[in-house]
Amino acid sequence: MATERYNPRASEPKWQKAWAEKKLFEAHNDDPRPKYYMLEMFPYPSGRIHIGHVRNYTMGDVVARYKRAKGFNVLHPIGWDAFGLPAENAARDNNVNPRDWTYANIKTMKDQLKSMGLSWDWAREFATCDASYYKHQQKMFLDFWKAGLAERKSAKVNWDPVDMTVLANEQVIDGRGWRSGALVEQRDLTQWFFKITSMAQELLDGLSTLERWPDKVKLMQANWIGRSEGLLIRWPLTAATAPAGERELDVYTTRPDTIFGASFMAIAADHPLAKRAAENNAELAAFIKDIKRGGTATAEIETAEKRGFDTGIRVVHPFDESWTLPVYVANFVLMDYGTGAIFGCPSGDQRDLDFANKYGLPVIPVVMPEGADARTFQITEEAYTDDGVMINSRFLDGMTPQAAFDEVATRLSGVAIGNRPQAERKVQFRLRDWLVSRQRCWGAPIPVIYCDDCGAVPVRAENLPVELPDHLSFDKPGNPLDNHPTWKHVDCPQCGKPARRDTDTMDTFVDSSWYFARFTDPWNEAAPTTMAVVDGKNGWLPVNQYIGGVEHAILHLLYSRFFTRAMKATGHLNVVEEPFDGLFTQGMVVHETYRVGSGANGQYVTPAEVRVDMIDGERKAALISDGTPVEIGAIEKMSKSKKNVVDPDDILANYGADTARWFVLSDSPPDRDVIWTEAGVEGAHRFVQRVWRQVSEAAPALAGVSPAQGVSGPALELSRMAHRAAKQVAEDIERIAFNKGIARLYELVNAIQALAPAGAFTVSQSETSGPNVLGGRSLNPENAPALRQALEMLVIMIAPMMPHLADECWSTLGGTGFVAERPWPVYDPALVVDSEIVLPVQVNGKKRGDLTIARDADQGAVEKAVLALDFVQKALEGKAPRKVIIVPQRIVNVVA
Repeated sequence: MATERYNPRASEPKWQKAWAEKKLFEAHNDDPRPKYYMLEMFPYPSGRIHIGHVRNYTMGDVVARYKRAKGFNVLHPIGWDAFGLPAENAARDNNVNPRDWTYANIKTMKDQLKSMGLSWDWAREFATCDASYYKHQQKMFLDFWKAGLAERKSAKVNWDPVDMTVLANEQVIDGRGWRSGALVEQRDLTQWFFKITSMAQELLDGLSTLERWPDKVKLMQANWIGRSEGLLIRWPLTAATAPAGERELDVYTTRPDTIFGASFMAIAADHPLAKRAAENNAELAAFIKDIKRGGTATAEIETAEKRGFDTGIRVVHPFDESWTLPVYVANFVLMDYGTGAIFGCPSGDQRDLDFANKYGLPVIPVVMPEGADARTFQITEEAYTDDGVMINSRFLDGMTPQAAFDEVATRLSGVAIGNRPQAERKVQFRLRDWLVSRQRCWGAPIPVIYCDDCGAVPVRAENLPVELPDHLSFDKPGNPLDNHPTWKHVDCPQCGKPARRDTDTMDTFVDSSWYFARFTDPWNEAAPTTMAVVDGKNGWLPVNQYIGGVEHAILHLLYSRFFTRAMKATGHLNVVEEPFDGLFTQGMVVHETYRVGSGANGQYVTPAEVRVDMIDGERKAALISDGTPVEIGAIEKMSKSKKNVVDPDDILANYGADTARWFVLSDSPPDRDVIWTEAGVEGAHRFVQRVWRQVSEAAPALAGVSPAQGVSGPALELSRMAHRAAKQVAEDIERIAFNKGIARLYELVNAIQALAPAGAFTVSQSETSGPNVLGGRSLNPENAPALRQALEMLVIMIAPMMPHLADECWSTLGGTGFVAERPWPVYDPALVVDSEIVLPVQVNGKKRGDLTIARDADQGAVEKAVLALDFVQKALEGKAPRKVIIVPQRIVNVVA
C-alpha cells in the first residue's frame, strides 16, 4: 500500500500547538542544568517578515534545539526592536498613532514567525516601546549621567530644516536630507551624549578576548575606535597675519617625520581661528557657510572635491623661523577629530596632494623607497605612503620614518612656547562620543526636566517611566512632543516651579544595546531604582551565541559592548564586561532580478509573476499572465525596489516551514549569501518527502523491534554511517557549518535507502502480527535493529533543522513525547574510527596518486601495496626503487 505524502499544512500547525501547550521551550532561571543563551538580533516590526528573517532565525533555532538535546537549559528569547523612524513616518503619512501601527505589525509578524516552528521562549517576549521596558532604560540613563558617563553639551549636527530634526551622517545624501530633499545645515545644538570615548582603550583591548568573533568584525571595530599615537605640535602664527589675540595653531599629527614636506595648514570651518578670520572677511564667511551644507560622513568627505580658502594667516615652521606656510579653511578637515587642524604634506598623503595640485602649492618629497635616487625622486599625481628613507628633510635625511618621528618629538619637546613645550606625544582615538538625542516622538523619552532656576534636573526614580502621551499630532512640522499642548509642561522636581520636559527621545540604538540583559529577567518589575541583572555562576550572561548581520558590526555591537561596561559601572550588571561570547554574521539571501523591457524604461517584476523555462539549452523567462518576454538580470540582494523578493508566506503555504528551513541551511555555507531558487526549494521539498516515505513505510515493519547497532555486513555498515553522522553533525552544528552537517545527513539517508529502499516494505493484514517483511520477503532479523536505530538517530538529528517532520516521524515510529525532549544520539567510538586510510603517494617528491589501505597495516604491507600501484610501476619503468619513505598514516614517497 502506497504511503500518503507528508502534508505540512496539517502536520506543522498540529505540532506547533502541541509544543505551545506543553510550554516546551520556556526556560527557567532555577533549572539546575548548565545554561546556554542563544540569541538572534531581534526584528524591527516593519509589518512582514522576509526571507532574511527565515534564514537568520532558522540558524539560531538549530543551535538552540541542538543544545537542548545536549542537555543544556537553553534560553532562546524573542522580542521587538519597536521604536524608530519608520513607525513615525507611517503615523504621519497615514494619520495613525505610531503605537497602534507598531503593535499591529507585531501581531502580524508574530503569527508569521510562529508558523516557522521556531523554539523561542515567547513567555519572555517584550517590545522596546513597552513602558515596562524603557522605564529601566530611563533609570540607566540617569545613573549614567550621575556616574559621568552621560553629559549634555553643544555639538555640531546635520540639521534638516524641513523635517526639523537631526540626521545621522548616513541620512545625508549629496548634502540633502534623505527624506525631505532639503539642503542640510550644520548646526550647533545642545544634545545628550554617552561618553563612549571614556572607554575607548578598554573597548579596543577587549577585542582581543573575543576569540569566537569573526576577525573582520573585530578589525572593523578596531578601525572605528581608531587608536593612533602621534605628536601635538604648536605652530606659531606670524604676528602680522594673525587675528588679535591669536598666537599659535595646535596640530595633531601621526606623521611628524614628514614635517619638512609641509606646504600648507588646513583648519576646519568651525575652528576658532577660522571664525576669527571670517569676522572681517565676508568672502571667507560665505565660503564657510557654503561648505557647512555638506554632510559630516567620512565617506562623503573623502569623495567630495577638495576645497579650500586661503585665510591670509601664516604659521612659522618649527625648525625654520624664515619659513612660513599659509593657513587654509578646508572642507576635508573636521573639528571633532584631533584639534581640527592639520599640516598638509602633499608628497605623503593623496588628499593633501590633490589639494596642493589644485591650489598650486609646493610638493616636496620627504620619504622615498629604499634604494631610490633622492636627486631624481619626484611626486606628481600619486602620493608615496609606504615606508622608506627620509630625504629633503635636513637633519632627518637617511633615517627611517620611525626614527625621524622620534627625533622630531625629542627636539620639539625640548622647546617651549610660553609655559608649554612646542610638541608632546599624544594618543588619539577616532571614536567620538555617542550622540543619543533625537528630535523624534517615537522613542524612549529622555527623563530630564529643564527649569529656568535649577537647570537640567533628573526625573525622580519613583516617577519613572516618563511615558509617551497617548495622542500625538503630526499637523505641524518638527517633533510632535515639542508641539504637544500639555505633555512637556511639568513642575520642577527640585523647586516646584513650572518647568518643561526634554522633548527629545533616545537614539533607538540605545534600546537594542541592553535588551539581551532584559531577556534574562523580563518579569523584574521592582522599582526601577534597582534593575540589577543578577549574573553569577548560575547567570545567563554573556550570550553564548549571537547571530545577526555584519552590517551591525560597528554601531549596534560596539554600543552594546559599551553599554555592558556602563551597566556594570552603575550597578545594573555585576559580572560580565562583554555581552556576546560568540558572534556569527550570516550571509544574505539573494535572488536574480527580472525586468520587462530593457534600459532605463524597463520595469522590475516579482519572481511570483515570472515563469522560467529551459529552451534550447538556455533559460528563458516570461510573464505568467500573458507570456511577455522577461529579461533575466543579475543576482542581487533582495529588495523591494528591484522586486526580487520572495514572500515567506507563499513558501510556507506551498511547501511548509521545514522545506524553507532545510533549503536556507543546506544551499551554501552560513556566512555566505544563499541564492534563492525555485529549483532549490523543490529539491528540499523532495528530500522532506523522501525522509517521510522511508520512515512511514518502515515503521510498521519495525514495530516492536528494539534499536541496536549492527554487528556485521550491511547492518554494521549502516550503524557505522549513523554513528559517524551523530558525531560529525554535532561537530558541524557546534561550528555553525550547517551545510556540512546536512550533507552528512543526505549520506545517511542514502545508506538507509540502500539497506531498505523506500517502497520495499509491504505489510498485509495477515502479517500485522507475524514476521516483518521487506518486499514480500522476511526482513533479516539481524538488519532490523540496526535499521531501527539508524532511523531513530536520523529523526533526532534532523529535528533541529526540520522539527515538524521529525516529530511526525517520531510519532510514526512509536516514539513517546517530543523529539525536542530526546537527547542527542550517543555514538560508539569504535564505530566512528575508519578502518581504512588514504595515503598520498609521491614519486620523487611529486604526487602521483593515493593508496587506500587498512589503518593498522604495517610498513611492509604499505610498501608492498605502494609498489603494486600502476602509476608507481609506470614511473619506475621496471626498475627497483632506490628508497621508499613512509611517514606512518600520512604520506609515502618513492625515490626512483
